[in-house]
Order: sequence, then structure tokens, then C-alpha cells
Amino acid sequence: MTEPLAARPIGVFDSGIGGLSVLQALRHELPHEDFVYLADSGNAPYGDAKGEAFVQQRTLAIARWLRAQHGIKALVVACNTATAAAVERLRATLPDLPAIGVEPALKPAAARSQTHHVGVLATRGTVGSARFQRLLQAHSAQTRFAVQACDGLARAIEQSTEEPLPAAGSAEKIGALCARYTGALGQFGLKTGDIDTLVLGCTHYVFAKDALRALVGPDVQILDTGAAVARQTRRILAQAGALAHERAGAPPGGIRLYTTGQLGALQAAAGRWLQLPAQCCAALPNI
Repeated sequence: MTEPLAARPIGVFDSGIGGLSVLQALRHELPHEDFVYLADSGNAPYGDAKGEAFVQQRTLAIARWLRAQHGIKALVVACNTATAAAVERLRATLPDLPAIGVEPALKPAAARSQTHHVGVLATRGTVGSARFQRLLQAHSAQTRFAVQACDGLARAIEQSTEEPLPAAGSAEKIGALCARYTGALGQFGLKTGDIDTLVLGCTHYVFAKDALRALVGPDVQILDTGAAVARQTRRILAQAGALAHERAGAPPGGIRLYTTGQLGALQAAAGRWLQLPAQCCAALPNI
């Protein structure tokens, strides 16, 4: 007997552990859904120097694996670089699989900024993509965007999960990179000409938000896309009649996490940021 569409899990993947920030938002928005998350940490990060062809190949391989092994009803591409490089090809290749991507929050940033000056931190792969350039042009009429490619930051955040807490060495490295890249953007504040809004254009960067907040000050808005992606996922599933049944008092949906990298690193990240037990995680051979 074929499993009803509504009962199938939602697939989520990222080049590593950064997409856990999106998974966190998805679980908040859709608590009754089951999720299968894949961290392609064996190939992380995508955004520094992998190239579009490589990212497209990995995205399609992961989508096919999640569908074949777990029968996913939708796929959230919780990676800005993979969205920019591969989501259009993914939709063309697997048109029957709803694919929800993540993009830097330029539109809401432009709407919220009072100084009309917005900073954007992203990977080099995202910044150099045609998709990002189109997004930038679409929202630049009334807003000035300062864009900074953050070489090494996603990798440093990824590697921080491989160290036992407190990971003082990683925290220092992440803090130094954040200082370098926010410094390159310009002056933050609420005065005319200041950057009053900072867009996190990589899902990994959410896990450096405390370091970034200390650098830009309390008055600057810091925007990521997790909640917006979760709401869009709900809309798409509702349109397809594929939402899991939401019953008062029902237990939360199940969750399973896989990695193509070090199992301990995923377990540490899942425990640190999502309060999930190590048993939720498993290692995969490179698919």
C-alpha cells in the first residue's frame, strides 16, 4: 500500500551543518511534520571554490537519494549557494518534487532599512551567481547594498562542531573573520549613510549571530531567511494537500539526520543548536 503523501517526510539538505538553522525554523512552523536532513559535510563548504557544475551534481544526487530512500514529499534546499547554482536545474530535472530554496533576504532588508543602506554577507559562490545578481538588481532602486564575500567563514563554523566545547580556538577564528568582513562593509548604525540592516546570505552564518551582533551593535537589524522559508514550505505543502495532520496534543514529528562527513560533528551540532540526541544522527558513505 502506497504511503499517503501527507504522511511522507520533508527532505532538507545543506552543504553541511548550516542548514540546521533552517531546520530549526521548519520544526517551529511545522511541528507535526517528519524531517530527514542531510549534511553534505564531506564536500563542505560549497560556496568557496566548488563551482556551479559540482554543486548541481551534488544537489541532484542528494535529491534523488532522499526521494529513493525516504520518499520525501518536498525538498528544502537549505543552502544559499546550492539554491543559486542548482535549484532551477533541480526543478527542471525533477519537476514532480516540490523544491523550496533559500535566498538572501534582500527584499525584506530593502523594505525595513531606514538609512537605505544594507550590508550583505555571503559566500563567494552566492555572490558570484547570476541568480544573486538578478536579486540584487531587482531591489537596488531605492537601496544601496554593500556586499561582502566571506571566504573561510562557513568552513570555520563547520569545523567548530568538530571541537569539544568550549571551542575557544574556533570561536576566536570565527570572531576574527566576522570582524574582518563586517569591517569591510562599512560603518554600522542609524545615522544617514550608515548600514542599519545586515543580511546573512549563508545559512551557516546564523550560528555566528552572537559574534556579529557584538560587532555591529544592538540597533542594527540582522536578517536571515529561516522563518520565511518555513512559511513558504507550509504554503507549498498546503496547496498540494500534503500537510501532515495537525492534532492538538499530538507528539512532534520525527527527525532523522545524516552526514557524509564526521558523525561526531553532526551529533555535536544537533545537540548544541537543536537539542537533539545523538541517536537521531547517522553517517553515510558519500552518495
